[in-house]
Order: sequence, then structure tokens, then C-alpha cells
Amino acid sequence: MTTAPAAAEPVGASTAAPPEHPNQFALMKQRRFAPFFWTQFSVAANDNLFKFAFTVLVTYQLQVSWLPPAMAGLVIGGLFISPYLLFSATSGQLADKYDKARLMRGVKTLEIAIMALAAWGFWVQHVPVLLLCTFLMGLHSTLFGPVKYAYLPNHLNERELTGGNGMVEMGTFVAILLGNLVGGMLITIPEVGRHWVAVSCVGLAIVGRLIAQAVPPTPATDANLVINWNPFTETWRNLQLARSNIVVFRSLLGISWMWFFGAVFLSLFPSFAKNVLHGDPQVASLLLVVFSVGIGIGSLMCEMLSRRHVEIGLVPVGAIGMTVFAVDLFFATQAVRPLADGAAHTLGSFLAQPAHWRVMADLALLAFFVGLYSVPMYALIQVRAQPTHRARIIAANNILNALFMVASSIIAGAMLALGATVPQVFLAVGLANALVAGYIFLLVPEYLLRFVAWVLSRLVYRFKVRDDHHIPTEGAALLVCNHVSFVDAVLLMAASPRPIRFVMDHRIFAIPVLGAMFKLAKAIPIAPRAEDEATYEAAFSAAAQVLREGDLLCIFPEGGLTRDGMLQPFKGGVAKILAQAQADGLTVPVIPMALTNLWGSFFSRKDASGRAMTRPLRRGLFSRVGLNVGTPMAASAAQPQVLFEAVQGQLRAG
Repeated sequence: MTTAPAAAEPVGASTAAPPEHPNQFALMKQRRFAPFFWTQFSVAANDNLFKFAFTVLVTYQLQVSWLPPAMAGLVIGGLFISPYLLFSATSGQLADKYDKARLMRGVKTLEIAIMALAAWGFWVQHVPVLLLCTFLMGLHSTLFGPVKYAYLPNHLNERELTGGNGMVEMGTFVAILLGNLVGGMLITIPEVGRHWVAVSCVGLAIVGRLIAQAVPPTPATDANLVINWNPFTETWRNLQLARSNIVVFRSLLGISWMWFFGAVFLSLFPSFAKNVLHGDPQVASLLLVVFSVGIGIGSLMCEMLSRRHVEIGLVPVGAIGMTVFAVDLFFATQAVRPLADGAAHTLGSFLAQPAHWRVMADLALLAFFVGLYSVPMYALIQVRAQPTHRARIIAANNILNALFMVASSIIAGAMLALGATVPQVFLAVGLANALVAGYIFLLVPEYLLRFVAWVLSRLVYRFKVRDDHHIPTEGAALLVCNHVSFVDAVLLMAASPRPIRFVMDHRIFAIPVLGAMFKLAKAIPIAPRAEDEATYEAAFSAAAQVLREGDLLCIFPEGGLTRDGMLQPFKGGVAKILAQAQADGLTVPVIPMALTNLWGSFFSRKDASGRAMTRPLRRGLFSRVGLNVGTPMAASAAQPQVLFEAVQGQLRAG
């Protein structure tokens, strides 16, 4: 970092307010996002148009002795996913080493060649060629995957990343839906259906390649990387690289579990529609539409619910919803009845029965919460992974996703073979989701902490943050804030795009629930020097280490909760922390902040003689509170009295 400027000057790039857009849809008008979005949309649409049309062809229209109709879907799915296991590690290296825009154009050119071969296969109904093209399209998607997610952090800032990922997730599932619907519709046209599929596949590949030409340059993040072409050793090395950041790696496992969960539902929709809901193929298509729309809406809602930050507090919300509605789906099916004459439900007769609306509502809400679960996790990985090997981390994610999806097919198939019904499989997966998600959240407490912060700042209080762009999205910084309530730290967590380590009075750790939560947050206990010198010195040693590691540190320099609602004099702990940072050769910006309107709420004292946390909801739900974030100051100017005046100024502004 550069030498700190004078106190009056802002410190760090974070002080400049980011460009504001009304919402994530505004990105669709910008070159940095729109061509990329439509390129990835065309990839997903063509993949699924081709696969579904081919599946219908060999299931209903061709008689292939060595490929029974019952096995066709499994064989095609297995061939398509196998390149993810074999070549994801190699594709991650390529995406880190080369310009991502050039790679996208190269992948789309490869798609034209594959689809030209597939068009011939459809035209003459040559199943081995189409199976080869299935594998090649899987390879094409494997090459595109790391480029797709590594591209976004290069062109979107932290405040745009959740919305951008939401758009991509929505686009992906809409493309999957449209690809399946169009592929199924075209291939069933009498006599000429396969010809229309051939033309459509090639045409969509060409259109996608033309769009990719407009994707802006995205320089390599590790141009000196030496490619390891051995897929087996590189796959192992990729997984080890991902494990080097434990929060990122466990988030990869969380995303892979989401694909396990979703793959069970998607793979069993045909059987569910036919054998449980007693519907025709149109009913199966309706379930796919409902599921895809639910995920799309959930993905898009992430930006609004996260206030345009990477908000992983939404992940537990998503996990809870996934379990609740998967379990309710099981009970909803108990009220489903077949038609009296034994005929399959048409779309009209299916929609005419109220019991079926509960089934569709469960599927839609389940999918909605899948969207809330997945988008923040993808954004977290993009933000926390080292830029030099971000694409390789995403490649590791693709490897794990493929393994989990294969495992989902094996486990669901085994359960059905042992006599379980489809609703029972859904119930088992829903209950397993609660166990798996709970285990992940215990391993990575940050998810639970952010969840608590999200609930507190949106359901207990109406929390408004001003000038949060002053909180740095990278690098060490010291946050200095007034101390009004026992939940000040939780509200600051909700305002920050990054984890914060807090220096807190050791007595707060004895408070039930709050103490346990702050221990999970790795808050640093501090005691007065005269009371416990060892704890006092250990606190400053731990604080210095936080800044050395480039993280955010927060201190409440009043030394305790205010007793009268007024700002108390600052103690000298700030100066001691900054002196150590200077001795360590660090340039640490200091950000003055003020929590407003918390005095008198349940978690604060009500008056000078009162106690906190008495008379629940004494100000009611959704009371207005706020946080004002001041301009960062140079450490050399951040003396206790100067900081006191800066925080006082933010209080007056609130």
C-alpha cells in the first residue's frame, strides 16, 4: 500500500462511492455484462436442446438394440458429465492463464464444429456419432465453466456481484428450461423433427459465437502459469489448492450438496409426474417449468435481500426453506388421487385439482430457496478465492459438483430399488439437507453469524447504512465505533461485506447466547489492565495479528456501553493498536462509524440507571436504527480525541 495521506484526505480506493445502478437488470445494458450473459445463456440452451432431443429420439423414435430406452437417459447424462470429472482441472488452468474473452470465443467456435457433426448425426440418425457429440458437448461445457464464474469478479464490483450471479443463475435455469422444451417440441415433429433439431443446434451455436465476439477483454490472472496436462494429478492438485482456504472449500462442498439436492428432484420429475401425480408428459414439463421459475426468482431476489452485498446470511435461510418445502412436498402427495377411469391427467385436469396446487407451490418455494442458497455461495467463492487461481478453485467446484451429482443418481436409484417411493426419496433428501447444512454451518460459523445479523437487521430493526462503501472490500483496516447496545457487533457484521474481528469487553462473553455467538465470531476479549494484565496484553497481541493478516478489526474505544446515550471519552487502546501496526510496517486506514437511534432499544440501557435487555420489544418490531460510516482517516492522524470528534460528527449526521 502507498504512504498514508493527510488526515483530511480519504484513504484507499474504497472511499469513492461505487457507481449506482437501479438494480441488477441495469447490467443487461452494459457491455461488460450483457454479451457475457447471452453467451453463457446460449451455451446452456444448446446443451439442453441437444441432449433432450437426443434422449427423446432414442427413447421413443429409434430402436437401438444395444441402447435400451430405459437406459438412454442415464447413458447420455453420464457421457455428458464425465468430462467434468476428467478435464475440469485442466480447464481451470487455461482460464487462469489466458484471456477469458478469448477462451469464450474459442469454446464457442468449438461448439459450432461439434454441432455441425451432431447435425449430421441427427440427419442420418447415427446414434454412435450423437453419443460422441454428447461427450464433446460435455467437454465444451467443462471448458466454459471456470471461465464463466471467474469472469464476473473481473468486471463487477463487490456490490454488483450478488446481482450479477443472480442474473447468471436465473439465465442458466431459464436456458435449461427453454432448451428442454424446444428440443422436445422439435424432435416430435413428424418426419422432419430431427432436421429441425439439427438446424437449430448449429444456428444457436453460430448466434452464440457472434455474441461472444462482443465480450470485453479480460486479462489473464496468472499468465506465467505452466499447464499440467495430466488430468489426474492436476485434479488432485486442484482439490488440494481449494482446501488451502477452508471457508472457500467448505462453501464448495455446500454448493456441491445443492447440486446433489437439485439433481435428485430434476432426475425424478418424469417418474414423479407419471407414477405419483398420475400425469402425462405435459405434467412433467409443467413441474420443470415451476422448478426453473422458482430458482430464477430466488436467484434474482438475492440482490434485494442482500442490499447489494455478498450476503452469506441468506444461505441458512435457503437451507431452511429447502428442508421445509421438501418435507411438505412429501405430505402434499398424500392427498393426490388418480382419475376415476385410470387415465393419465392432462395439463387441464391436473390443474383442476386443488391438491396439485399445493404440490406445485411446494416445488416452486423449494426451488426459490435453492436460489437463495446457491447465489451467495457462488459470490463468496468469487470474492474470497485468490484472483491468481480463482478459475482453478471454480474448476475444483465443478469436479465436486459432478461427483455429488453422480452420487445423487446412485443413492436415489438404490433407494428406489430397495422399494422406496419417489415422495419418500424427496423426504429423505429434505431431512438430509437439514443435517448436511447444519454440519456445514457449524464448520463455518460465519454463515450462522451472518444469518443472525441478517435477521436482526431486517426483522428486529429496520437498519439503514449510510456510506458503507467506505468499509474496504480488501486489505487491513481499523473500524472505530460508538458502543450503545449488546448487539452493536451483530449490526456491524450486517453492514460489512467482509468478516470483522471485534475487540470486546471480556464480561460480554459470560452472557448466555450472545457470549457463545461472539466466541464463534472469534471476538477478542479484553479486560482493564489493572484487573487482568494477561488478558489485556493478549488482546492487543491478537488485534495486531488480525491487521497483519489483512483483515478488518473493530474496537469500541469507549470501553463499555454508554449509560446515558451520550458518547463517552475514548480510551487509548486505538493508539496502542495503531502504534503496533506502524511498528509492523502496515498502513492501516481508520474508519470512524456511529450507530444511531439504538439507545432505548431492548438490547441497550433505557436510562442511566436502567439495565439492558428488559421489557422485550419495548420499542416494538422494526424500529429504525442506523449506521453512518465516515471517511477513512490516516493512522497518523487518528488520535483518540480526533476520532472522538469524527464519531461525534457521524452521530450528529444521523
